[in-house]
Amino acid sequence: MKLTGTEDLRVQKTISAIRTAFEQMILEMDYPEMTVKELCERARINKKTFYRYYPTMDDLLLEVQMEISSEYIDMISHYHLPEELDKVNEAFFRYSIGKGEMYEKITCASGYLTIRNRMIDRVNAATWQKSAWFNNIPEWQQHILIVYVQYTIVEIYKQWVKDGKKTSVEEVIELSNQLICKGFNPLAPVWGWRS
Repeated sequence: MKLTGTEDLRVQKTISAIRTAFEQMILEMDYPEMTVKELCERARINKKTFYRYYPTMDDLLLEVQMEISSEYIDMISHYHLPEELDKVNEAFFRYSIGKGEMYEKITCASGYLTIRNRMIDRVNAATWQKSAWFNNIPEWQQHILIVYVQYTIVEIYKQWVKDGKKTSVEEVIELSNQLICKGFNPLAPVWGWRS
């Protein structure tokens, strides 16, 4: 249940407790391991209270997914693809570094692959589908382009997180933009490899 601020204070506290417990559980375990029973124990509510607001855990997860993907979609909605792919990539990194540990876990952990893919699909539908150029290329090319872009960006982000974010976000954005938008060959001489 997304709060509007007009709810009774008890409702606000209950939803906040549910969300806090859910976020803690995401940091500690993969989604399939979570139970309503444990969430309710952590939130200090009974199951009946949980079900008053969320018919299932999937509904709570969907709410979190929708919030995350909606925020990012709003952030990049004015960019045009493929012309401004570099700006979309930069926005992804800048958005991601500000979202905290729960977002990082959902984005990086293998146990959240299905969830992550649903969010990515939602972002793609809201961005690439608006591109006249994209809609005029054959469907098989659309699929390959989407796979290349989405997995490259996400995998670079995941590796950066795995490496402890030792490199500045600016350097990662610059390199990922180079690889995504221009490919490997222009970097070959810089890295000491001759094509």
